[in-house]
Amino acid sequence: MINEEIRDKEVRVIGDDGSQLGILSVTEALDVAYGKNLDLVKIAPKSVPPVCKIMDYGKYRFEMAKKEKEARKNQRVVDVKEVRMSLVIGAHDFQTKVNTAKRMLNEGDKIKVSVNFRNRELGRISVGQELLTRFAEDCADMAVVERAPKMEGRNMSMFLALK
Repeated sequence: MINEEIRDKEVRVIGDDGSQLGILSVTEALDVAYGKNLDLVKIAPKSVPPVCKIMDYGKYRFEMAKKEKEARKNQRVVDVKEVRMSLVIGAHDFQTKVNTAKRMLNEGDKIKVSVNFRNRELGRISVGQELLTRFAEDCADMAVVERAPKMEGRNMSMFLALK
């Protein structure tokens, strides 16, 4: 709340330089603020009496917007990328998948590694678990297993995250 929006009878006023001006009526506080070409802004409405500060409200809003924009700019959203494998994957293809996963981890993403089982392969779930364990061991220098291998329908998956 600023200026005429403040409906309290008395407020504790803080000057534009941070000094305490004491408890004043709202009209007196507004007169002091308008005399300095500034605004009266309520900063602590719950206290008794409410605390108001004399400041340039437009400049304050601009600085807050600038801080929020800077915080959003530095924020990184972590994506979950998936690496899919088959139960009968070749050694070179496996190593290519490991290298791809390491590159994605370096970019700051989490990795979901999944093995797809088809038809009779569902009888060889232990082989899929060994494949995922070997994948985790190959990535162990830079990744940690966030969720152990788990069967979900016809897929077995695990999650890796950067150390």
